[in-house]
Amino acid sequence: MTTVAILPISDSNGERAYRAIAGDKFSVGKTAGQALDALTAQLDEIELSTLLIIQSFRPDSFFSAEQQERLSELMNLWRSARDQGQELAPEQQAELNGLVEMELQAATARTAALMQQGNL
Repeated sequence: MTTVAILPISDSNGERAYRAIAGDKFSVGKTAGQALDALTAQLDEIELSTLLIIQSFRPDSFFSAEQQERLSELMNLWRSARDQGQELAPEQQAELNGLVEMELQAATARTAALMQQGNL
C-alpha cells in the first residue's frame, strides 16, 4: 500500500500551493485535489491501492502547532537534501520519521473522533 501525503507549500510567488508525495513521486497543484490528481497519474496499478491521510493543516489536540512547525522544518530540510542528492543527518531523519508516524496516529485518532461524532 502506498501512503500519500499532501502538504501545504508556498509557490515561487509566495502563494499557497500543495505538494502531494508518494514514495519517490511528487506533484504540485493549486489545490490539494489538483496535486493528488497529478500524483495519481504517475502511479502504477499496484501503487493505486493507497491510503490517503487528509489533514486540515491546523493544530488540534491530536497534533500540536509545535509539532506541525517542526515537521514543516524537517520536510523543508529533507526536500533540500533530496534535491542536492543528499540525505538528512540520521538524527534528523529519525525525528522526521517519528513526526510522520505521530501525524499518522493523529489522523487515525482524528478520524475515529469524527466517526464517533457522526461526521463521517
